[in-house]
Amino acid sequence: MQQDLHLRTGTADDYDTLGELVFDAIRHGPTKYTKAQSLAWAPAPKSGLEWARRLDKQHIIVAQRGDEIIGFMTIEAGGYIDFAYIRPSAQGSGLFRRLFAAVSEWAEARKAPGLSTHASLMAQPAFAAMGFEVDYHETVDVDGQSLPRARMTKSL
Repeated sequence: MQQDLHLRTGTADDYDTLGELVFDAIRHGPTKYTKAQSLAWAPAPKSGLEWARRLDKQHIIVAQRGDEIIGFMTIEAGGYIDFAYIRPSAQGSGLFRRLFAAVSEWAEARKAPGLSTHASLMAQPAFAAMGFEVDYHETVDVDGQSLPRARMTKSL
């Protein structure tokens, strides 16, 4: 399964596909959120100018198998991991670990004293396996739904 897997830097040409991947992971993957929470979190695939502006500020690592993008992770220069999504069909394959290794090697991220993220209920175990610790738990309101998550950090 991993033989034809290729990691590469994401580009603006990937943005719409990444938005669709986020939607696929949230709406069709295993979840600890209710259906209403998932619908609020991902009512439609992300796209457009706001999505592009957000991704333009980040270093993106894309995992591709053949012509299909099956996962991605983003990191900002200060060490903040904003997005970490894997298609349901590729979850549990070790892809999260490979994406994390690639983003944490980015030169700008290595200048930061540590890494941080706001991890969903589903992502918390994966980040914990990479050495992240929970700083605090919080709830964010999205479209009338309360979504629990955790602020997690890792010292470098």
